[in-house]
Amino acid sequence: MNGADAQHAMRLAARKRKNALFHALCLVASLVGILVLVILLADILAKGLGSLDWQFLMSFPSRFPHKAGLKSALFGTMWLVVIMAPIAFPVGVGTAIYLEEYARQNWLQKVIQTNINNLAGVPSIIYGLLGLAVFVRALGLGRSLLAGALTMALLVLPIIIVASQEAIRSVPISLRHASYALGASRWQTVRYVVLPSAIPGILTGTILAVSRAVGETAPMLIVGAWAFIASTPKSTLDPFTVLPMQIYNWTTRPQAGFQEIAAAGIIVLLVLLLTMNAVAIFLRNRYQRRSEE
Repeated sequence: MNGADAQHAMRLAARKRKNALFHALCLVASLVGILVLVILLADILAKGLGSLDWQFLMSFPSRFPHKAGLKSALFGTMWLVVIMAPIAFPVGVGTAIYLEEYARQNWLQKVIQTNINNLAGVPSIIYGLLGLAVFVRALGLGRSLLAGALTMALLVLPIIIVASQEAIRSVPISLRHASYALGASRWQTVRYVVLPSAIPGILTGTILAVSRAVGETAPMLIVGAWAFIASTPKSTLDPFTVLPMQIYNWTTRPQAGFQEIAAAGIIVLLVLLLTMNAVAIFLRNRYQRRSEE
C-alpha cells in the first residue's frame, strides 16, 4: 500500500468514526426524548385515570373538584372545529390550487408564496392578537365562539395552503398532459385529475392543522375564551371555553383534586388529538388505495 492509499484509508476510517458518533448522538437524543415523554405520560395516567369517567365528561366545571367536569370545554372544542374547518378548508385549498395551477410565475406570485410560508411559522399568540383586534373589537363579535373560530381559521390557513400545495405538486405532470391531450380544459384537469390524486395529502394536512388548533391555548386566551363557564354554546355568538383553557384553569388551582382532574382532562385532549391523527392516516391510506386502483 503506497502513501496515497494509506491516507485515503485513514480519511475513510475517520469518516466512519464521525458517522458512528453522529448516529450515536442521534440515538441518545431520541432515547432521551422518548424517555421524558414516557415519564410524562405515566405521570398523567397515574393521576388522571382515577377521575376519568362518564360523569366527568358530562359535568360542568365546579368549585369542588369531585363535582367538576369537562362538558362545557368539550362541547366548546367541538363547536370550534365544526365552525373553523368549513371556513379554512375551502379557502386554503382554493388558494393552493390558484398558486399552483393558475398563477403566473412572476414577482407577485413569489411575494405571496413567501408571505404564506412565513405566516405558517408565525407564533400562535400573534394570531390571537390579530383576532382580538379584528374580530373581537373591529367587527364587534366580542368574546364569542365565532370570533374564536375565525381566529383559529387564520392560524391554520397557512398550514393548509402549504400542505395542499405540496400535495398538488406531487401529482405527476404527465397526468396533466394526458388530460390536456384528451381535450380537457384546465379546470376539468384540476377537478377530475389533479384533486383526486392530491386529496390524500390535502386531507392529511388539513386534519393535522385542525388538530394543532385544538391544542392551542395562547390565541384562545387572547381572544377571550372563558376559563370558567358552566354552559354549552347555543349559537355562534355565545361565550365559550375549550379544553386547553379548562385544563390550564385547573392546573392553577393548589388543591390536589384539581391537579387530578387536570390530568384527566389532558388524557381526554390526547385521545381527541390521537383520534384526529388516526383519521388523517385512515383517509390518506384509503384515498391512496383508491387512486392506485
